[in-house]
Amino acid sequence: MHAHTIAPGHALATTRRDGNYEWKTVALLCLGFGLVGIDRFMILPLFPVIAPALQLNYQDLGQITGILAVAWGIAALFMGSLSDRLGHRKVIIPAIIVFSLLAGLSGLATGVGSLMLIRALMGLAEGAYTPASIVATIDASKPSRQGLNVGIQQAALPLFGLGIAPILVTQLLQVMSWHWIFAIVSIPGLLVAYLLYRVLRNPNAATAVQHTATHDTATHKWSDVFKYRNIPLNMVGMLCWLTNLVVLSALLPSYLIDYLHLSLEQMGYVLSAIGFGGTLGTLVMPALSDRLGRKPVMVLSVLGAAAGLYVLMHTGAEPLRLFISLAVTLFFVFSMICLTVGPISAESVPATLMSTASGIVIGTGEIFGGGIAPVVAGYVAQHYGIQYIMHLGAFALAVGLVVTLLLKETAPNKLR
Repeated sequence: MHAHTIAPGHALATTRRDGNYEWKTVALLCLGFGLVGIDRFMILPLFPVIAPALQLNYQDLGQITGILAVAWGIAALFMGSLSDRLGHRKVIIPAIIVFSLLAGLSGLATGVGSLMLIRALMGLAEGAYTPASIVATIDASKPSRQGLNVGIQQAALPLFGLGIAPILVTQLLQVMSWHWIFAIVSIPGLLVAYLLYRVLRNPNAATAVQHTATHDTATHKWSDVFKYRNIPLNMVGMLCWLTNLVVLSALLPSYLIDYLHLSLEQMGYVLSAIGFGGTLGTLVMPALSDRLGRKPVMVLSVLGAAAGLYVLMHTGAEPLRLFISLAVTLFFVFSMICLTVGPISAESVPATLMSTASGIVIGTGEIFGGGIAPVVAGYVAQHYGIQYIMHLGAFALAVGLVVTLLLKETAPNKLR
């Protein structure tokens, strides 16, 4: 019998090479998801300016927001499975190019119809990118850093799309028209696509198996994901978390200006709390779940989100208090979104179904929580009063608490 050994120098070089690949890949996928956030959410703080120009109302805003989410969800449902079969590269790189170009075209919209068409096509590309990028991040990560790295990657969406974008676009409106603001966002996406073309690798099941709780490398049908209890639970959970995110981010700008009578600059400041709170939540809580476990962190997060939303619902025209309560709410909401679509879904299934599982969870959550909820909220705002939109979020969190209590633990450190 011959013993096979690896020379220390070779092992060190391999470790260093894998470490370099990890940080480069996570950084680029993070930037890509940040651009997804800008492209998806920059329209919201611009809406009070776009609405008079294109003759849009609250219900139009709900439909514009909803159609992107539905398209995002449909793409995620199918493209996650395609990514498992073809590899991440063939999905991620074309998706970035397409959604970047379409975001720029939003500035050419002439009415609600053309804007909805452009946003729907953009949603298809962003929905293709999302599950593939999450699993590519997990695949590039050391198992003990899966929660941390997915948190870093996911944190870019709230940081760029909901933190920086509201402040940036309300300031840019002082020097350029909203048409040009849309146009300039295409360029960074094309650069990130080129860099990922140079860096990103396709995974293989033998390597990916170390990132799951099943340790199964066999080939499976896509429908096998439903055999694992966490996946149906995560589908319901995502509906709840996205109901809060989309309803608050889509209609809150109009609530702050039309109901609380804040100025445009005050609205941008308060709305940025979604981004900064969400960014901290996706950085802190998933990393904490690597040590404490996924389930305890999820339960804590749903209770924290409910407390923040309660304070927000009972706060008047006080920008600082609005900012703090909104930041706390989204700190916990984004924590749950990140853990649900990333570690808990991917770790619950065999290696060959990781993108499929993430895509199905994202897709159903986006279609129902991201697509239907803002349409319902827009109807409520238009016919009963915009001050009632947050009651939808409160109901969703009550359902979400039951979901989190039923989850099975998947964190590698806890299972070990």
